[in-house]
Amino acid sequence: MIKQNIILKKIRNSKIYTSKWIVLLIDLFIISQAYLIANLLYYNFNLNLFSNHILLQMPFVILIGLLGFLLIGSYKGIVRHTSIDDAINLFKAVSISAIISVLIIYINRNTNFFTYKQFLPHSISILLIYYILSLIALVVSRFIFKRIYERLILIYQPKTNILIYGAGDSGLITLATIQNDPKSKYAVIGFIDDNPSKTYKYFKGKRCYSSKEITNRFLEKNKVEQIIVSIQNIKPIELLKITDNLAPLNVKVKIVPPVEQWIDGDLKLNQIKDIKIEDLLQRNPIQVKNPKVIEEFLDKTILVTGAAGSIGSEICRQLLNYPFKKLILLDQAESPLYEIQQELLKQKKDSITVLIADIRNDKRLKQVFENYKIDLIFHAAAYKHVPLMENNPLEAIEVNIKGTKQLMDLAVAFHIEKFVMISTDKAVNPTNVMGATKRVAEIYAKCKQQNNKTKFIITRFGNVLGSNGSVIPLFTKQLNNGGPLTVTHKDITRYFMTIPEACQLVLEAGTMGKGGEIFVFDMGESVKIFDLAKKMIQLSGLNYPQDIDIKIIGLRPGEKLYEELLSNKENTLPTYHHKILIAKENSLNCNQLEKNILNLVNNITSLNETEAVQALKNIVIEYQSNNSRFERLDQ
Repeated sequence: MIKQNIILKKIRNSKIYTSKWIVLLIDLFIISQAYLIANLLYYNFNLNLFSNHILLQMPFVILIGLLGFLLIGSYKGIVRHTSIDDAINLFKAVSISAIISVLIIYINRNTNFFTYKQFLPHSISILLIYYILSLIALVVSRFIFKRIYERLILIYQPKTNILIYGAGDSGLITLATIQNDPKSKYAVIGFIDDNPSKTYKYFKGKRCYSSKEITNRFLEKNKVEQIIVSIQNIKPIELLKITDNLAPLNVKVKIVPPVEQWIDGDLKLNQIKDIKIEDLLQRNPIQVKNPKVIEEFLDKTILVTGAAGSIGSEICRQLLNYPFKKLILLDQAESPLYEIQQELLKQKKDSITVLIADIRNDKRLKQVFENYKIDLIFHAAAYKHVPLMENNPLEAIEVNIKGTKQLMDLAVAFHIEKFVMISTDKAVNPTNVMGATKRVAEIYAKCKQQNNKTKFIITRFGNVLGSNGSVIPLFTKQLNNGGPLTVTHKDITRYFMTIPEACQLVLEAGTMGKGGEIFVFDMGESVKIFDLAKKMIQLSGLNYPQDIDIKIIGLRPGEKLYEELLSNKENTLPTYHHKILIAKENSLNCNQLEKNILNLVNNITSLNETEAVQALKNIVIEYQSNNSRFERLDQ
């Protein structure tokens, strides 16, 4: 077996292909045999009538066949990679040979050009039979050789023994998918199911085991390397229990996607994936279905700032599902903006406009508003990294406050219908510069709403999984580097949702909002980051702390242990969807607040960092610095 595997590996990885001259010789041999069979068929296998001149005619057949092969080059293809194109080339080569042969016979019959007629085929009918036979034989032989090569690979290719967790309909479909795929690398040992009516029974010839039977000894005995969870509509908490139970075992766990993600209603083998941390979130994802959204975006020109970022780019992707007139992508990050541009142009080439611009540049922004009749704005451009902004407060104020203010002022001046601003849970009782700047932007939006027709709408949510700078990509990178995973505090918690969910909320807010609202998302229970780190280690097939350790590095500047979606001064009102709420604040002293914000923005270039942060605290009175050099300003 070891020797077979070595030979197989050499065959599979070999870059040495069969010589084209050998392929040519085989093709010539095939057409010669096809000519013999064509004569036998023509004479009804009557050997007495079978011409003795067949062998004399064979050099002519081979020579003309060789000419066709050389002209087309059909013998140059790699047999193991035979495709329809190779079959077409064989058709061309054989057709050319047949046409030349018929022309020669026709010319010779009328002119007696060739003296030795016994060397030429004397019947066009025989040539027609030969043409059909040789074409079929050449094409079929190519695909047979290719299939033999594939079967050699598959027969000796070592299989991965697996168990399917779930003996229901989904589990049986998964078994059928694996068994029916000729390229499958899996060998199903059996099922796992804790339903007493299923355990110890056989399904499609595979035994169903109880999860209590699955031990390391069982896995080693049966050489099981993977367990595929195939349970439809499984709740995250149930999936979490399964992964926790399997975590101590030396086995990798994968999952079958929901049926709505199957391709054309059929499960494909390549859709079976590793379990991601998103699958283990202890809440069900929000589903927003509002037919008014289509009407909201119908024939509208929409501007998305920060379009190259995680949230901005996903907003753009989701907007492609709606009948807008024009979508304008604005960002200062050239390379990622180019990438999202190329992605979107494949779907709506004539409706996408990409602009490089910095929202701090008021003249450039004004040009954008003058050149395009914008109806809606989704404002996602912002600096979001808490520690970086704590160390660079002036830049945070320039972008998150000044840039946002300029956009809002232009929205009012150019009579924009709606301005949807993306905020953060860090704006609630902020403990850092970033959160405070976003809170100032919220305040300015609410104050601008009071005396203007433009509807300013705020969406506020927690962390998004997979976004730039979020904890999941950081943990993934640390895992790839061999650890350790770094957590700032053992008790730190965060709210999480996926990027598509966050953008659903933003689009819904753009439709639902009447102006002045702060939409918040019921995100369920907050997640403990330390537990999140342990789960990611488990999902990677490793053990904590034996394989990968978790290092506590201490809170970063401006970071707090937990985030809030609503401040103490706010209350909520329900919407038509029980997961989406509207935060209601006490009335704001907008005259004074706007003066303070204007003063901060106009004098930002002359202020030092301490003066700028103090100005922030004067505007956002609930802003109390935490683990920061600016804590002394709160004394």
